[in-house]
Amino acid sequence: MDIAEMMAMQRELYEKNRAKWDPMQPEYARNSLLWMVEEVGEVAALFKKRGERETAQNEDLRAAFLTEMGDVMMYFIDVLLRMGVSSEEFAAAYREKHAKNMGRDFAGEHGRYLP
Repeated sequence: MDIAEMMAMQRELYEKNRAKWDPMQPEYARNSLLWMVEEVGEVAALFKKRGERETAQNEDLRAAFLTEMGDVMMYFIDVLLRMGVSSEEFAAAYREKHAKNMGRDFAGEHGRYLP
């Protein structure tokens, strides 16, 4: 699955719920971002309560983790869609950031925060 397919799926879900959901406009991107943060919090709570190792190894916990991460991605895609970002534009920005990160010295920049 790629970002374009995820965006198409999210547009489809939006169209199904258009009458009930916020308009697909930039001024509503913040709401989607806040919903995404709430979903990230649910993943964090799972880790806090059950631990990362147990979550990764226990079939039921892993399924719950993947469901919550799916919610995170859905709201992430909603933010991009509401901001009018195309899959190509996002891919280019992601590649650029990756290239920049590949040239960084994270230990040198943030050594005191790394294990």
